[in-house]
Amino acid sequence: MTGSSEPSHEPGTEPDLRLDTARLRLLAHPVRVNVLTLLRQHGTSTAGRIAAELGINPGSASYHLRRLAAGGLIVEEPGRGSGRERWWTSVHRQSVHDPADESAEQSADRRAAGRAYAHAVALACVERLERAAQELPLLPARWYEAVFYGDFVLHLAPDEVERMRAELFEVVSRYRADSADRAERAGETEAPASRVPVSVQLQAFPVPGTVELGTEDA
Repeated sequence: MTGSSEPSHEPGTEPDLRLDTARLRLLAHPVRVNVLTLLRQHGTSTAGRIAAELGINPGSASYHLRRLAAGGLIVEEPGRGSGRERWWTSVHRQSVHDPADESAEQSADRRAAGRAYAHAVALACVERLERAAQELPLLPARWYEAVFYGDFVLHLAPDEVERMRAELFEVVSRYRADSADRAERAGETEAPASRVPVSVQLQAFPVPGTVELGTEDA
């Protein structure tokens, strides 16, 4: 879905994308996950801008952009840029993958792709958190007071973790909907200066070393 013949896509106007096996494999790379995240965060960007923000080589950024475009996850903005500068935008608001899709009824290839994708997402989250930690001491006072980092150890079974995940996702969805409603009522074409993209990372995992690895549940 690339090329000037394609229509321009506003980021997030297409439905959320439920990842199939091929796209799980495509996104099983932390840099590629972060490239896609930046496009969804900024709306549009170029290989040079993405490379500068992620601290990677522009050639590497271009490679990952081409792979994402080949997979139908991003499109080139027609009529924008000149020469070798190409502007890209995400087609979908977000990617969706339910670990339940990796049940025993699914193929081994599907399960392996899902786990590789989850691994890449975890590494991408770590990288974004590291960049945020570097900026933390320099944040304006109001933002420094608002941001939070927490690490809680709970004793839970898998079904309890799943219930907690569903509840937390509902909270995030509510804030996303509230933000969109406010913008629509106000006729906003751009977010107010006080409102910026905020990364909300939700993670729950067994404390390393507490679960026997390499075994499948009965």
